[in-house]
Amino acid sequence: MTRLTRRELTAGMLLAATAPITPAFAAGQAPGVTDKEIKIGGTVPLSGPVSAYGVAGRSLEAYFAMVNDNGGVNGRKINYMAVDDAYSPPKTVEQTRRLVEQDEVAFIFGTLGTPTNIGIRKYLNGKGIPQALILAGATTFADPQQYPWTLSWTPNYFDEAATYARRIMQNQPGQKIGLMYAKDDSGRDYAEGFKTTLGDKANLIAAEVTYETSEPTVDSQLARLKASGATVFFFHATPKFGALIIRGIHEMGWKPVTYVASTASSVAGVLEPAGLERAQGLISTAYLKDAGDPQWDNDEEMKAWRAWMAKYNPKGDASDWLNVNAYAQGACLVKVLQQAGNDLSRENIMAQLANIDFRVPMLLPGVTLKTSKTDYRLIKKLRLIKFEGKRWQTIPE
Repeated sequence: MTRLTRRELTAGMLLAATAPITPAFAAGQAPGVTDKEIKIGGTVPLSGPVSAYGVAGRSLEAYFAMVNDNGGVNGRKINYMAVDDAYSPPKTVEQTRRLVEQDEVAFIFGTLGTPTNIGIRKYLNGKGIPQALILAGATTFADPQQYPWTLSWTPNYFDEAATYARRIMQNQPGQKIGLMYAKDDSGRDYAEGFKTTLGDKANLIAAEVTYETSEPTVDSQLARLKASGATVFFFHATPKFGALIIRGIHEMGWKPVTYVASTASSVAGVLEPAGLERAQGLISTAYLKDAGDPQWDNDEEMKAWRAWMAKYNPKGDASDWLNVNAYAQGACLVKVLQQAGNDLSRENIMAQLANIDFRVPMLLPGVTLKTSKTDYRLIKKLRLIKFEGKRWQTIPE
């Protein structure tokens, strides 16, 4: 695979930056749409430091295989192409351009990651290509005025962090807080939401540390946090670092009340590698039903999900929430395409993405999907969860 040179990347960014944001389109179908097929694609990290997230792409492939076996969408099969970007923005740019300009996909779907999606956002908006239901919850992706072609599936990181801050002020008032997050856009978004919601209580943050995803360990950061005397801890991390952090605080004998961003809440991808005995009592948020929670054993949606896993995704880990997430995310796209009917122009597909008002299987009770032309925050309600035994349990409201 050929990397883009610095000159090519710079030229591409300049072209994207100067391109019109809301171009007009002629009537007709988008590229990649035929009477029998809708071709779409996106990038996921199948290799590299966050390859645990690659499950997202493989699971979506399995979901669309089921959709296609059942006749597709309005008679058209979905040809979904998940390509590897190793969570490297330059590779994301290269692969996305290839999907658009060589493979001629109708739109980009489900690209994972904050820095990766930022890297392609101006390019796609400049060309009027939907950047649909991406797996990145940074606040910057809910900006229909500046980026009307970009809409995220993931709940807003700022809003999620605010949920933890409110819980801490209510349940651990006056206690010293430790804060840790990745030194990237998603981490900073979590930190801003957390500190903004704390307001004048932000002075309770006794230590605030960051880490680079290229670092081999985070031992020194954890030592600083423990030394601060914090008895409450909130952290954002990718799966690898989530496991390192959970294991690290346990091994150093630090026992704060710990809040974990949903990005590091996977049982299979984070908690099992860390050791389930070390994860007891962790608090996070969820918007999807937990496949390991017995309260859903007789739930019809869960039964359908398990049947799909057995037939189409047999190698998938039922304890990895990304397999539940892909099922709901894929169902959302199918409903959007059904709403679009036979007008599968890029303009109409984007119009339907901005006109969502429904629920899909596997959402927790009380969680719905809704967007408008002025509000691209798809999921606005989250439920707090606590890890006990071998699974997450929903905290009563």
